[in-house]
Amino acid sequence: METRHPHRKLVQTCLIPIRWGDMDAYGHVNNTIYFRYMEQARCEWLEALGYKVAPEGQAPVIINAACTFLVPMTYPGTVEVRLYAGHVGRSSVETHYELRVVGEDTLYSEGASKIVWMDTATGKSVPIPDALRAVVS
Repeated sequence: METRHPHRKLVQTCLIPIRWGDMDAYGHVNNTIYFRYMEQARCEWLEALGYKVAPEGQAPVIINAACTFLVPMTYPGTVEVRLYAGHVGRSSVETHYELRVVGEDTLYSEGASKIVWMDTATGKSVPIPDALRAVVS
């Protein structure tokens, strides 16, 4: 299935088991866990490209994150997180996420975050690496 937004580029698909402990008192996956699922996909993508997600040198940081919860997820199951790269700026790239349960076409949630490349010593933004720009452009 293609993304609903053709100007976004699919860059990573990640499968994550839903754990029993991911659920809350309402019997569905807690809203905070969706952000963890998106974080995991983002970190796996960046690390697969050779970028260490660590507070040293020049590194990616998130300056905002959002999630729209469409349908509650429950245990058991496996979440499929599709990560799309969007607009690329001087020091940033927008990312978008679609979360589904494996074996279903239903879109359970969608999210977004903005990655900014930062010099960890100064706390100031720096241009994103040319190799990353080439992947997401």
